[in-house]
Amino acid sequence: MKVLVTGFDPFGGESVNPAYEAVKLLPDILEGAQIIKLEIPTVFKKSIEIVKEAVENYQPDIVINVGQAGGRACVTVEKVAINLADAGIPDNAGDSPEDESLEKDGPDAYFSTLPVKAMVENVRAHGFPCSVSYSAGTYVCNSVMYRVLHLAARSYPNMKAGFIHVPYSSEQVANKDRPLASMPIETIAKSLEHAIEAVVKE
Repeated sequence: MKVLVTGFDPFGGESVNPAYEAVKLLPDILEGAQIIKLEIPTVFKKSIEIVKEAVENYQPDIVINVGQAGGRACVTVEKVAINLADAGIPDNAGDSPEDESLEKDGPDAYFSTLPVKAMVENVRAHGFPCSVSYSAGTYVCNSVMYRVLHLAARSYPNMKAGFIHVPYSSEQVANKDRPLASMPIETIAKSLEHAIEAVVKE
C-alpha cells in the first residue's frame, strides 16, 4: 500500500509551515504501508498540478493532504470540501480569487473518503487531542482537498483521499503579540502518524 502525504510550504508571512515540517517527521513505513512525503506550494493553481503529477507517478492508494489552520487548538480531520475559492489573503503567487468555483463542472461539495471518525479516535486513544472539522475554509487547503477528491472521483475511483489541518507550531507563536493555540512539531507529527495508522488499518 502507498500513502501520499503532502504538506504546504510557509505562507502568510510565516517562516515555517508546521504541516510539512510534521510530514517530514513521519516514518517511511507505517503499518506496512509506504509513506511518500511531498511538499506543495500554497498556490491555488500550482498545488493541485503537483499533486496530480505525484498521483500519476506513484499511483497511491491513499492521498492525505495536510495544511496549517492557525488558531485551532489541535489536529483536526476534515470531513468536507466545498467548490469555492475565496481568499482572505493572496496565495504565494499573489493570486486572490473571490467567490470563484474551483471546478466549473464539479459538485457543490465532496466528503472525505477517509475514515474520519476512526482517525480522530485513534489519535485520541494515543493521548493527543483531535477532532472532526466540518469546514476546510475557502483558501488553498480547501482547494487542494476538493480538487484531489474531484480527481479521484473522475479518474482514480479506488483512491481514497482527505485532508488534515494542524495548528500553529510552538515556535511560530513564541514571539507573537498575543497568546495563540499551538503544538510542538513532534506532537503534531505523532498525531498525524496515528491518524494515518487508522486509515491504513481500515
